[in-house]
Amino acid sequence: MRLCIYIVTLLLSLPVSAVIETYEFSRPELEARYHRLVDELRCPKCQNQTIADSNAPISEDLRRRLYEELEAGLTDEEIIDGMVDRYGEFVRYNPASDGATRWLWLAPWIFLGIGGVVWAAVTSGRGKVNATSNEHAKDIAELLQEKSK
Repeated sequence: MRLCIYIVTLLLSLPVSAVIETYEFSRPELEARYHRLVDELRCPKCQNQTIADSNAPISEDLRRRLYEELEAGLTDEEIIDGMVDRYGEFVRYNPASDGATRWLWLAPWIFLGIGGVVWAAVTSGRGKVNATSNEHAKDIAELLQEKSK
């Protein structure tokens, strides 16, 4: 019975570990931008969470920096560009479609096309090899027949 009580207590305490930060925004639209941006930026340490979901100290710093930059009047693009300059393109959940990321998205399709061409070349060559081997088999059969006579 005690084990059940411990397990229930543990499960009920999980929401306590959630990220709770309160910032006083000067305008409601800044708060809306803040919530949108914390869901767009990835935690550099956790790598699979937004800075809104992460409890890592670096996420806390990024949220505080985001708040300060919004209050300072920076645009969303300036804030994201600053984060990308400091932490790299990885900090964005939706990376910009520039040269490097475009190649990352296109590479599988390019390799699939190359594989298709190679497969077609190999399978079209098999028919010729089989025809040649059939001719050799006939020649061998004729030679064996002549020898057996």
